[in-house]
Amino acid sequence: MEKIRVLIVDDHEMVRMGLSTYLMTEPDMEIVGEGKSGREAVAKANDLNPDVILMDLLMDDMNGVEATKALASHPARIIVLTSYLDDEMLFPVMDAGAFSYILKTSSATDIAACIRKAHKGEPTFEGQVTQKMFQQMRNKPKHDELTRREKEVLSLIGKGKTNKEISEELFIGIKTVKTHVSHILTKLELDDRTQAAIYANKHSLV
Repeated sequence: MEKIRVLIVDDHEMVRMGLSTYLMTEPDMEIVGEGKSGREAVAKANDLNPDVILMDLLMDDMNGVEATKALASHPARIIVLTSYLDDEMLFPVMDAGAFSYILKTSSATDIAACIRKAHKGEPTFEGQVTQKMFQQMRNKPKHDELTRREKEVLSLIGKGKTNKEISEELFIGIKTVKTHVSHILTKLELDDRTQAAIYANKHSLV
């Protein structure tokens, strides 16, 4: 049976020892290494090629958010295992590419189950994390869904530019401008370009 290769990263030795001792008893898992900092996480991930990384957040010499960002192109799935639910760490590490987010209060069996799910491509989130993520999505402004080009077109609409003027300024065809405008109105749930212009100015996108 092929085992799941796990790298444990935490600045507390006892946490690493406890996790390693338990997970080594799991027949489908192999602890390929440990690290006590984000910098060690990056180095060992590249050297040992784990399938899953258990990543702490608050560490010296590169924290978990920075390490996760540095490992964005690495195929290993990163499970954040932390005591913290603060927004200033949660959202940045998820944006950086973390696959799952669980708390250290989780049982050993739950952590093992999370590792197995991550290896199969199934994320796991602490209940409070899910709530925070949904809340963030609800609070997210609609224009965040626009592409870079659509935002440029919206900005020019906000300045009162016609389709022809937008076409000339962005060096794109009139039909392309009209397509962008249509997408903008749909994504922002607006009826016409007048409402789009008002929206652009209201949200300081001009």
